[in-house]
Order: sequence, then C-alpha cells, then structure tokens
Amino acid sequence: MSAPPTKEIANLSVSAGGGKGTAKRDALLANEAKVQALWEAERAFESDAVPGKTGVDNPDEKFIVTFPYPYMNGVLHIGHAFSLTKAVFRAQFERNRGKNVLFPFAFHCTGMPIQAAANKLKAEVGAFGVPPQFPEDDPEVRAKMEAEMIAAAEAKAAKAAPDKKAKGGKTKLVQKSGTGIVRQWNILKKMVPEEEIPKFVDPLYWLNYFPPIGVDHMKNFGSGVDWRRSFITTAVNPYYDAFIRWQFNTLRAKEKVLFGKRNNVYSMLDGQVCADHDRSEGEGVGPQEYVLIKLKVLMPEHGQDRHAKIKALLEKEAPRNVYLVPATLRPETMYGQTNCFVLPTGEYGAYYVDATDEVFIMSARSARGLSCQLFDTAKNQYYTKEFGKITCLETFTGDELLGIPLSAPNATYDKVYTLPLLTISMGKGTGVVTSVPSDAPDDYVALQTLKEKPDFAEKYSITPDMVEPFDVVPIISIEGYGDASAVFMCEKLKIKSFNDRAKLAQAKDETYLKGFTMGVMTYGPHKGEKVSDAKPKIRDEMIAAGQACLYFEPESRVMSRTNDECVVAATDQWYLAYGEESWSSAVKKHVLNQDTFNAYDPNALSKYDYTIGWLKEWACTRQFGLGTQLPWDTQWVIESLSDSTIYMAYYAIAQVLQGVDNLNGDADKSPSKIKSEDLTDEVFNYIYRNGLLPENTNIPAEALDKMRSEFRYWYPMDLRVSAKDLIPNHLTMALYNHAAIWDDEPTLWPKGYYTNGHVLVDAEKMSKSKGNFLMMDETVKKYSADATRFACADAGDSLDDANFSRETADTAIVSLVNEETWIKETLEAVGGLRTGDELNFMDNVLVNETNRLIKATEDSFAAMQFREGLQKGWFEMMIARNEYRSWCSDGGVPMHEAVVRKWIEAVIILICPICPHWSEKMWKLVGKEGLAVKASWPTADEEDKLLTRQAKFLRDTLKNFRASAGKAKKGWKNCSVLISDTYPQWKIDVLTWMQGEYEAGGSAFPADFMKKLKTWTGANLDDKKLIKFAMQFASFVKKEVEDVGTQAMDTTLPFDQKEILLASESYIK
Repeated sequence: MSAPPTKEIANLSVSAGGGKGTAKRDALLANEAKVQALWEAERAFESDAVPGKTGVDNPDEKFIVTFPYPYMNGVLHIGHAFSLTKAVFRAQFERNRGKNVLFPFAFHCTGMPIQAAANKLKAEVGAFGVPPQFPEDDPEVRAKMEAEMIAAAEAKAAKAAPDKKAKGGKTKLVQKSGTGIVRQWNILKKMVPEEEIPKFVDPLYWLNYFPPIGVDHMKNFGSGVDWRRSFITTAVNPYYDAFIRWQFNTLRAKEKVLFGKRNNVYSMLDGQVCADHDRSEGEGVGPQEYVLIKLKVLMPEHGQDRHAKIKALLEKEAPRNVYLVPATLRPETMYGQTNCFVLPTGEYGAYYVDATDEVFIMSARSARGLSCQLFDTAKNQYYTKEFGKITCLETFTGDELLGIPLSAPNATYDKVYTLPLLTISMGKGTGVVTSVPSDAPDDYVALQTLKEKPDFAEKYSITPDMVEPFDVVPIISIEGYGDASAVFMCEKLKIKSFNDRAKLAQAKDETYLKGFTMGVMTYGPHKGEKVSDAKPKIRDEMIAAGQACLYFEPESRVMSRTNDECVVAATDQWYLAYGEESWSSAVKKHVLNQDTFNAYDPNALSKYDYTIGWLKEWACTRQFGLGTQLPWDTQWVIESLSDSTIYMAYYAIAQVLQGVDNLNGDADKSPSKIKSEDLTDEVFNYIYRNGLLPENTNIPAEALDKMRSEFRYWYPMDLRVSAKDLIPNHLTMALYNHAAIWDDEPTLWPKGYYTNGHVLVDAEKMSKSKGNFLMMDETVKKYSADATRFACADAGDSLDDANFSRETADTAIVSLVNEETWIKETLEAVGGLRTGDELNFMDNVLVNETNRLIKATEDSFAAMQFREGLQKGWFEMMIARNEYRSWCSDGGVPMHEAVVRKWIEAVIILICPICPHWSEKMWKLVGKEGLAVKASWPTADEEDKLLTRQAKFLRDTLKNFRASAGKAKKGWKNCSVLISDTYPQWKIDVLTWMQGEYEAGGSAFPADFMKKLKTWTGANLDDKKLIKFAMQFASFVKKEVEDVGTQAMDTTLPFDQKEILLASESYIK
C-alpha cells in the first residue's frame, strides 16, 4: 500500500513568481554545487574517534549509522535513494543534536551478478560483433521475436494451469524492458558511453568503472559520507580481502563454519549454489521438503488404447516396480487416499532411479531436481549414479496415465485410480497429486465433480468403477470441524466447483492449519496422537518401509542471473551453522530485548523473530565468481551475503588502511603505508577482539592503537538502515556474525535496525516501459538534491510501499525558493519590525508553536518517522508563521523581530536533515557562523499548553465566524458575539465525572471509557439530545486532555475568551 501525499503538500499553493521555466530549480542546483564544495573544503563529514573514549561507555556522545553497500553492476536509482535517505536524514539529525556522527559508505562487488553480466556481454559481442548487430534491430524480426516470446509464455502458463484464462497483453518481461528482448549491451548503453562497452567483457572493469561514479552521485545527493572510509569488496581490494579471511578463520575456530553435503538452491547451468544475490527472481526462497509417496502402478484392466505405453513399460521393466510419485507435505493423511490426480495435458516421464532400482513417473522438471539429491544421507548416496543426470525410459501425456490402477501405501482401499485434475501446476511438485478428500478441499471437490457430472468423467474416459466406490475416509478429527474437515469447509463455504478458487484457498488454509495444530489422528497405528506429533513418525515409518522417500525443491520459482531455473541439490559445501541452538538463542535473546535492540516497528521485529526460527544452514561459498577465497580451502570463493555481515567494523579502520580516493586498496595510497600482507589474524584480533599486541609485526604500534581505538569508539553500531527484503538474509545474518565474532562482548552487537518498504513512483511500480524508472543522479539533476530528498521524506516511512511523487518534488522546488525569498525580504526589512521585550498575544503564540514543533520534529526524527517530521518541522511551521503574518498584517501590527528570528533560525535547522543545502545557504543568510550541518538543534522551552488552547480557540472561533458569515443573508454586515465565562451545569457534571474516571485509571482514561460514558449519560441525563451533546463534548475533551493535559477538564474556563477576541478584533474583521 503506497503512502498518500500529506494534506499540506497536496494543498500547497504554488506561486508564479521568482522566474520562469527551470530558474528556481537551477538556483537550487547552483547553490548545491557551492555548498558541496564548501563541505568538502571544510571536511564537514569526516569524523574521528575521541581518544580515550569507547562507544560502550559513552553511547550518547557518538552515533554511527550504516547502509547496505549497493551492488556495483550499474548506477544508483531512486529506490536506492529512498532507502538511503533514512540513514542520511538520521545521521544529519544526530549531528545537529551535537553528537559525533559517522556515516560511512562502500560498494559491493562480490558474487555472480557482475561475472554473469560480463559473460553475457562477451557472448553477445562474440556472436553479433562490435557494435553488435542484433537480429531484433530489424523491426519485422523484432515483432516476430516478441510475438514468439509472448506465445511461448502463454503456452507455458496454459500448460502449468490450463483452467486459468489468459489475461492477454504484454508479458512481464515486455512490461519491464519495453521490448521483452534483453541485451546486456543495451543495458550498459543506458549507463556508459557506447565506445566503453566492449571493456565490460572483463568483470574487473566493472569494479573500476561504477564505484567512482557511485561516489560522485552520492556527493551530488548531499549524502554526508566520510569518504575516507570507503572501499570495494573482493580480492581486488587486498585490505578488505584480508579482513574477510580473518573473519572466516575466526568463525571456523569457533566451529561456526562446517563442511558436508547440504541441500541448497542450486543452478545446474552455473554448477554451484545460487544464493539470494545470485538470483534474478526468487530472493529469500529456500528449500522445501516434500515426501514422495510411491503409488505402485498395476497392470491396466479396462482395455483402453491410451494405456498401451504404460503396459509396455510394465512388461519391459518387470519385475522392477513402477511408481507414480506425488509430492506431499502431509504424509500423515495417506490413510485417507481415494485416488491419484494428474493433469490431462501435462507432460510426464518414467525415470530410472539407480538408488532404489525403481521407476518413478513424474514431471521432467522434478526428475531434474531429484537427480541432484541424496537418497541416503548417511552413505552419501544420490538417487542417480551421476549427479544431475537421470535416465528417461518413456514419456507420457497426463491423458495416457488416466484410469491406471494403483496400489497406494497406507490407504484403506486396495486399489485406487488415476483421475483428472485441471488445476495442477506442472511448475510445483512432481505434477502428480495424491488425493485425500477428507482433509483436502481441492481433492474433495474434484472427486465429487467426477461423481456428480458423468459427462465430465466421460470426457476423460473415466468409468464409474474408478470413482463411485470411493467414499471419503475419515482419518483426522478437529474440534469444531468434525472428522472430515474438507467436507465440512466445502459445505460451510458452499463450494460447488474447483472454479471457486478464492473459497477453496480459504478452505485449504484453514483445514491445513487447524489439522496440524488441533487435529488428532483417528485411524492407523498412531490413533489418538496429535497430528503434529504423528506426522514426523509416519513420514519416517513410510521411508523406512520403502513406501516413500524425500524430495526437495525451492519454495517457489528461483531464476539465476544466468537465466537458469534452479533446483535443490545436495552438494559438498562449506556452510554456516546458523541453526546451532546456542548461537540462535543468543541472537534471539538480543533481538527480542528492547533494551539491547530497537527494530523501530513491531512488524519488523516479528520478521526477525521468524527468520531466526527458520534460518538453519547457509552455504557460504561458491566455486567461481568474484570475491575472497576461503583461506583454508582456496578452491572456494566466499559468497556475496557471507562476506557482508560484519564489514561495518571495517569502516572503523578503513581510513587508516586505505584513505581518500582509494576504493581498490592501492598500497601506494595507504595513509599509514601499511601493507595488506601484514594484516595477519593476530593483527585483526588485536584491533577487534582485545587480543595481545602482535609480535614481529611490521605495522607501527601507533597505527595499531589508532585502529583499535577507532573500533572501540564507534562500536557498537547504533543503527543500520535497509529495505525490508534484507530481513530474511543479510540483516539477520549480520546479527549472527556479530554474535559469533564478539560472543564474549554482546555490548558490541548491533543496537538497532530500521527497515522500510519499497518505493513506487507516482503510485506505480517503477518500470522502463512506463517511463517512471528514475536513476538517482538524473532525478537530482531534474529536481535538485534537496527537492528530491524532500519528496523522499514525504514518500512514507513504514514497511508498506512508499510513493515518490514527482509532483511533490516539483512543488518542493517552489516552496524552498519562495521561503528563501520571504526570509531574505523579511530580514532586509528588519527596520520595519517591532523590537523590545513586550510581546503581544500572537507573538507568544508563534513562539509557543515554534517550541512545540521543535520538540515534535525531534521526537519524529528520533523515531525514524521522517514524513511526520517533515509535517511538523516544515508544513506546520509554515502554517504557524502564516497565521502570525496574517494576524499582524490584517491587524496593522508589525511582526516582532525576535519572534521572527527565532522562527527562521528554528525552521532552517529543523529542515536541515532533509534539505541541508538550502539550510546551509539560509544559515549564512541570517548571519550565523559555522556550518548549518554542524549547528545545534534549536532549543525549545516547554510548550505552554494553555496558550496552545488559547490559540486553538482563536483559530476555531475564526473558522466558525467565517462559516457563519458565508451563510448570512445578503446585506447583513454586523453580528453579535456572545461570550460565557462558565460552562452550563450538564458540562460541569460531565467534566467532574471525567476527572474521576481519569484519576481512577491512574492518570489515564480506561479502555472502555466510551462504554462507561454511555452508561453514565443514560443514568444522569433525561434529554436524548443532551445525551448526544454530552457524548460529543466528552469525546472532544478526552482528545484535548491527550493534547494539553488535565487542565482541559477544569470546570472553570482557564482563560478569558473575550480578551483574546478583543486583541484580535482587527484580524477577525
């Protein structure tokens, strides 16, 4: 759900003054260039440790915020910018609060994406020349290719789910790319000069090209980074390479890195595990365990011609058994089998399984996955003799398998039949589905359809004896659902057809959940046991009896960046044992303790809790790609998520090792002239883990102590900012790795993570074909950095998708320039302003509003609620100033210089975290020394809540007057205002009752306040209209109490209304 624009930004009027066309935008850009040069000259964002202090002992003096380093296979886009602003805004806010702030930034190059893109480009250049002459450059050929792609996609969709009607229109790829034909050359052409493109066939060229551009774009955005601490990853940077080797040596010493065959998502094309950052689709998807149930194929007995191939196979393979092998998540329900389903139009194969000397009938896709998996983990025995290869003995259409008799293990029926099911997806499981109509709503509806619609059965040559004798077999009892939950739910929801997909999905979710959590077995040897207890026992018993075996596949489709659909494979692998009990328990304890970890959102916190629960073993190495070699087994490369878990600690020392303009870690540019080969494990242990001073090291003790003190000062990390999609992997893994490396110092573990949703552009998902795919630097050039940041702040802050509005960015340009003009003109005319200590009513109101909004903005920014902070620190500040200005102007009273200056100086710093370039210019304009980004947060006196009420009274009264005037009869020019200084008795009674409820609730209204109020008014007031008024009055006062405190319940009016109105008479008129 995208965040709607704030009311203020939606209603903000745009002045036509101040230039035409892009003049205002150009003025902002010109100022930004000057300000950025000033920051660089002043080294405004370079921060160093304070000698002798540590972050643990002085947590309120420093603040370090980090952001996941972006992957360098291109330039940054507005999605990066939106998430990035959360870190940038918070860093600047803490600077203005007087803290020593560090915001470092680096660039990620590890893994397969760059390698895969370079390989793809190399293939394109080899096939089509330089510059390449692609076939689709011919419009006729392109049209034909796109038509073929669309037809293939539709055919695939129809085969996977034949009952679903095609939506028509463009395929997803065509929608994303604009053509549907993706060429690496064309992707690069949008980012780099065409003459440079051939150089990108070398993956290392990407590492030299894009990171420096990233630095420039970040500077243009005004990101406030300490660039001395920047770097790239991989072995290209020898300093970072040494750091990662130390990390993994440490993890291995702590027995966190183990070796063995493990099931992981795997690309057969790449020949290695495919981790999240190696994927073009399916990030966060892991292996799912299924149980293959062996339904023994019996000799067909109905004399149907379509069974000729299966008969021949049975005769040829005898005495070897042939099985249909449905994949199920519910082996405990096999007692209720009444039949088996296949997709009539599906394509199946009979595959020889070496490990069991049996034949499995299944989809080619699932057979491909099975060939990569272990049959016997103890013996390291795969299902097939050769990894990744399986012999297909015969192929079948689903129709050729219909009506075949089967012997189903654990079933109460000796023989069941294969029946048609049109909703089977060939992209999930084996394409074969076992049927348990007692507990699976889809199965029940499909079986009943065949029984009740003879024409449908006849269409697929299903005879009555294949369906009529097979009744539902009750096997599980669920309280409230009976012993056939699927039947109960279908009758309850009135499901008559498998076209009732929404109802079927609801029925399935409910029966499956209740069955597992509340179900009790009523059949079989485990009768009387809870389903949750019986399920693993029945699974193991069936496997031991040779009736079933395990099979794995990704939870949903995963595509590698080389465009290979991934399987689950058991491969030799170094892996991180995240599931180890003491490790995961320590992380969970840290995360769920609000004193040690701040997730900023309870929904995010629950996601961390969930991830810690399922994250078990993580393959941490690959056999090729960019990265750091595993120090003790150099045939392996550490994968991109595993070399990205504690690098935040490297920021603390990067400026000593690498320094400015040295992303690649050139030893000649090292400020301390430290050589990477001298960075031994002993050196890193001294720096990071309180180890002993290394003997015989070439690194000066002064440099070692500098690095150690930097780390001890900046750690623990105060905040890490990221998009929410990194919760299931990187963010949680970072917690684990910190907990392992610093297991004896939990005070050094991360203190907080803030995560946001994805960003839409103008309420739509970014897409090149829609023209709303915005690159960060292009957006800055079009709107300016400050206006872009303004629109990012207004986009939203929750886990829901936010909305970057280009209209908001446009409006921000006008708003910023107009405010600059007003401030400048006001200060130039300062001689016309009042001075002195005497302040009138509206002077005090503006001062009070300024105080209130300073505090409200501070609270919002501290809670990472930047949209709310923008609302308070900009929009409401403008409203308060506009009211004051109008009051003074209409009343013929000059504004007060001190009051106006307080407001101006406050708004400049309140908006500084969001629009720092504008604030910097304004800070100089008002004659302030130093930098705005270093200025202190405005001081604010305690809000005078009584004065807030008085201002609200004037505001509301004026609104009512104007509304009444608009309704007045034509010619009426005078009115009378009746003022009372006391409440009527019924209001006094209500207020007195409310005071008692508030005190009885411990200085708070009870949760059932409105219910109690209704009872009280009914018992104490006779007039129905008066009861209604009393309810409305009490509700109003309750809100007032929340806003201004208990004085809102005073039975006497706390201020003189007449005095306020008389003081504002000219303004009112």
